[in-house]
Amino acid sequence: MENWIQRMKNILSYAFFKWILLGLVAVFVFVLLISHVRTQTYNISLFSVAEETIRSPKTIVDERRTEIEQERAASEVEEVYVYRPEVVDNRTSLTASIYDFAMDFNLDQGGSEPSEPSSDQGVNNERLSSLKSALSEDVSENVTENINDEILIQLLSSSDEALEEAKVLTVRQIEQVMEEPIRQDEVSAAKTEVQNNLSSLTFSEGLKNASIELARFAIIENNVFDPEQTEARILQAREAVEPVQILEGQVIVQEGYLIDRDVYRQLEELGLTTNEASVLPYIGLIIFSLLIIFVIHFLFSSWKTSTDKKQTYLVLVSMIFLLSLGLMKVTELVRELDILQIGYLFPAAMAPMLLKSMINTRVALTITMLQSVCASIVFNDTITGSVNVEVSLYFLFSGLAGILFLSNSRRRTHLLRAGLFVSAANILFLMSLMLIENAQFTYVDYALFGVFAIVSGILASILTIGLLPLFEAGFGILSTMKLVELSNPNHPLLKKILTEAPGTYHHSVMVANLAEAACEAIGANGLLARVGCYYHDIGKTKRPHYFIENQISSQNPHDRLSPETSRDIIIAHAVEGAEMLRKYKLPQEFIDIAEQHHGTTLLKFFYYKAKENGFDPKEAEYRYPGPKPQSREAAVISVADSVEAAVRSMKEPNAEKIRQLVQSIVQDRLQDGQFNESDLTLKELETIKRVFCETLNGIFHSRIEYPEFKKEERKKQA
Repeated sequence: MENWIQRMKNILSYAFFKWILLGLVAVFVFVLLISHVRTQTYNISLFSVAEETIRSPKTIVDERRTEIEQERAASEVEEVYVYRPEVVDNRTSLTASIYDFAMDFNLDQGGSEPSEPSSDQGVNNERLSSLKSALSEDVSENVTENINDEILIQLLSSSDEALEEAKVLTVRQIEQVMEEPIRQDEVSAAKTEVQNNLSSLTFSEGLKNASIELARFAIIENNVFDPEQTEARILQAREAVEPVQILEGQVIVQEGYLIDRDVYRQLEELGLTTNEASVLPYIGLIIFSLLIIFVIHFLFSSWKTSTDKKQTYLVLVSMIFLLSLGLMKVTELVRELDILQIGYLFPAAMAPMLLKSMINTRVALTITMLQSVCASIVFNDTITGSVNVEVSLYFLFSGLAGILFLSNSRRRTHLLRAGLFVSAANILFLMSLMLIENAQFTYVDYALFGVFAIVSGILASILTIGLLPLFEAGFGILSTMKLVELSNPNHPLLKKILTEAPGTYHHSVMVANLAEAACEAIGANGLLARVGCYYHDIGKTKRPHYFIENQISSQNPHDRLSPETSRDIIIAHAVEGAEMLRKYKLPQEFIDIAEQHHGTTLLKFFYYKAKENGFDPKEAEYRYPGPKPQSREAAVISVADSVEAAVRSMKEPNAEKIRQLVQSIVQDRLQDGQFNESDLTLKELETIKRVFCETLNGIFHSRIEYPEFKKEERKKQA
């Protein structure tokens, strides 16, 4: 697998390789999910018998039923009537005006009242015409069209006193009746009421009859229908009606039941009666697939790491994501057993735990979210085109739990422990969902969900334990757990260093302490730096006694060798160390550290020794072959290696001497261009120097001279 990836890297550029791979991911996502978004149609006809139970694949508004409910609500709205008190004033004023005009044209100016008026006695056509003319011109309403001449003649034949009395009584009765709201259909009853009230009064019969007719004329509706307010209330009633919905998963018709007009109409609105499938779900799935690959694209675009690593990690992430989708599909096929919510059985924490172990938390979180979104479509309870929010939340929570409980784990056995914690978290989350839904679950359902939750967590840890070594070996991934395993002193190479070059082993441990502290301070991989330091000088085991830390006796073999020979021996340890690491199939990161921990620095001691011996050496011949450190970890280790060796050879080191030495070594490497390919910044170099000084001061701090040591020292001097 690793060789195949490397060949692809050599053939294709990163950008081209990335988009080809992401395109394949999008195609796989589309193919795996297409069956879950395709709307199923039924060959049915009106008044036929349903051959199977048909459920709604989505939630829509039932337009017809909503319209019926709106019409019903509108029909229940009462008409709005507005009481108009000005009508009462107008009608009473009009009635009083008629009496007043009659008094103005009264024939009996002396105020006498004839016992029985007649058209020939006291009233002539001229006075009647004058009264009618006055009423037509000076009154707001032409009353002469509705009041017959007999009433006017009766008024003209009455005395002023009688007219005044009749006016007061009539107006009072009109006001009394019209104080209450009168609708159009209540006018007749109101006229009868005012007639009855006036009939009981005691004044001349002729004037009473005339007053009754005037009062009946005056009574009209004062509670007027308001069409605008009525329409507003009808509109408000319509809008208050909640749309009638056909809910997702709702049974439209049971198997064996007749498909009547209402059922057929609902099936038509849902688009289930036609054999022509809609293309909209496919367009939506295409957009969904593109969104997934764009999320992955931006995840890697903002990642500050080498192109080689990006390509490797991109393939790894894609494979794990598609593997997770494939397992979802297999789990979903088990629904044929008619098991409720089979999605809860899926090991949702597997992919997050794998990615957290091999890459980092950021990648694991991103894939957790993408996986949970896809799960909502895959486990949609056989309702095509719908999503299952509960399963999506469950996947999200289970994945987050896997990342959380694996955060500080550095051994493979911790994966099983994390799986047990994930199982517990799954149970709690499922129970909370079931209680929130307040659905009618049986004890069997609770037990089944509990078993699913436990199996999901444990299965996730088992699959992670089984797949992790395969991915690590196949992709050359150096995970935290792999680093911890390689740091075991029982590893053959570490045993070799310890037994054959104990001084080098001690030097490597000291360099590891410095490098780990510095890498963690600048945000680099401190564990990689520590374990890499254990192996960085493995090449010295070829000729351990040619390196000063392994020279127990005072005899230095380099004293008998020429500078060229010594140079070759010293420089060779970096190349030979890389070859030994390749032979034992150790990670590429360790090989790079072994090759790069001296960069292309000058072997100054033997270079100047050659000059002192009268030779004219070329500087390039006394430099390490490199390459220069390519990563921040390798750059930190290169400085830590030189600093530790220099401080160890220093007599009576103190804080100031250590600070000056560290400053000198870092400055020399910087001017020599050894950090040019490692992405280290000047700010990070300052942090590294500070951490080196703090760590070295802790190691080489001044010790208390105990009395026994002082006494022993005096004896020696004596």
